Amino acid sequence: MTIQVDENEQEPWTVLRISGELDLVTSPLIRRRVHAAVAGGRHDVVLDLSAVRFCDSSGVGVLVAARRLMRSCGGRLRLILPARGAEDGAHVNRVLAALGVRRLFEVYEDVPAALDERTAPLSA
Repeated sequence: MTIQVDENEQEPWTVLRISGELDLVTSPLIRRRVHAAVAGGRHDVVLDLSAVRFCDSSGVGVLVAARRLMRSCGGRLRLILPARGAEDGAHVNRVLAALGVRRLFEVYEDVPAALDERTAPLSA
């Protein structure tokens, strides 16, 4: 498998750091991890996508589904995406923007910013 997920609890947030490729083969793993967090009563999730090298439409589908799930349970979903000009990890940002769904997400530059309630999300 070309993906790795590291989970870290930083109350009240569950941070899932994803690295590798988010595609048809690996997307179900991410879906299961988000569902497991919600099933465990953790409704505030940060997906750190800064180390994701590739994302296809199924990866985008998982992100949109995760957003829908978090909203349905009164939770929050935040994404960590590097700026479009960044060398590593900016691919997901470009894909989301190209598909017109980037604006659906609360995006932050790094995990500390996402966890800090005083920090506003980055604009699309």
